[in-house]
Amino acid sequence: MKVLDLFCGHGHGFEGWFGSEDDYQSQQQRGLVQCPLCGSSQVRKGLSAPRLNLGARPAPGGARHREDAPAPGAQAGAASSPQQPPAAAEMAPPAADREALRQMQAQLQAAWLKLSREIAARTEDVGSRFADEARRMHHGDIAERSIRGEATREQAMELLEEGVPVMPLALPVGAKETLQ
Repeated sequence: MKVLDLFCGHGHGFEGWFGSEDDYQSQQQRGLVQCPLCGSSQVRKGLSAPRLNLGARPAPGGARHREDAPAPGAQAGAASSPQQPPAAAEMAPPAADREALRQMQAQLQAAWLKLSREIAARTEDVGSRFADEARRMHHGDIAERSIRGEATREQAMELLEEGVPVMPLALPVGAKETLQ
């Protein structure tokens, strides 16, 4: 089983599980690999480190990395020259901040997908008939109900000008169906 870190063209990160590299390539070529948030099939693999479960073992000799210890080969107390710009590693946020940011992004994505699924479950998908159905409900021709569907920008603007309450909302494909 291969677990890949995947990213869509909009920068959404997600995980994909595949039987093999060939399985991933085959699904990618057939357009089956899609972002669960936006439905984009423009997906690329990110850098993934293999997970090797070797058990928790202490470092040899009990040595542990200390952040206040000088780097190997560096002299304690040596200051960098004021003429040298800071290295990229010095300007990057600490690893703990990057991990917290990744966790927050994952939580936001999960919350958005959960909300999208709830919206999909509580509304009727009328597809391309959305503008007509919304207009008919607004004029009292049919009973009001919660609907969703597709409308062009022009159709949505016409509905708003007529006083029909509509809200554009891009629901991810993953909200409308069960993910495997």
